[in-house]
Amino acid sequence: MKLYYSPTSPYVRKVVACAIIRGLDSRIERHVTNPHESPDELLADNPLSKVPCLVTDDGLSLFGSQLICEYLDSVGDELQLFPAQGAPRWRALKFQSLGDGILDAAVPWRGEQAKPREDARDRQMVRYQDVIARTVNALERDPPHKIVDIGSITVACALGYLDFRFASQPWRPEHPKLAAWYEAFARNKGMADTVPQ
Repeated sequence: MKLYYSPTSPYVRKVVACAIIRGLDSRIERHVTNPHESPDELLADNPLSKVPCLVTDDGLSLFGSQLICEYLDSVGDELQLFPAQGAPRWRALKFQSLGDGILDAAVPWRGEQAKPREDARDRQMVRYQDVIARTVNALERDPPHKIVDIGSITVACALGYLDFRFASQPWRPEHPKLAAWYEAFARNKGMADTVPQ
């Protein structure tokens, strides 16, 4: 398999963490890619020019961390990260949505910070901050479980991204339950081996 990736992308981190946890990391050839430059090789496999993009062994191009993680969960015999049914499935998918929601606000917020200030941009940045604050507050009230699944992996990647890109605005002091969960969960090999640098 071939993975187009950017080392600091939290969406890529989610995919790589899932691959490590599923014992598939050694089967994936990584290609560092800057999607903002739209390199021809990436465009040939992903017209959206985004990472992560996984090309399977049989040549199928998959893009988007949710889809790639679900595909990886179908390969091999390791513990399933996407529970098959019932409350465990819906809880895992709920936390995946919460984690992805943090990332969907944090990544563009980070991008907006580098641009010149103007009223419309400032209002949008406040909106991103509010989304993140509300979601982290919800996670404090109901932290993910200790089970390793797609929901807990996604939330951990989102919180790790906040630590990495927004260290001057720490989330931990006002969220002790969530911080304790994260500290324990971050020791998982898939998380520990993918800390952004």
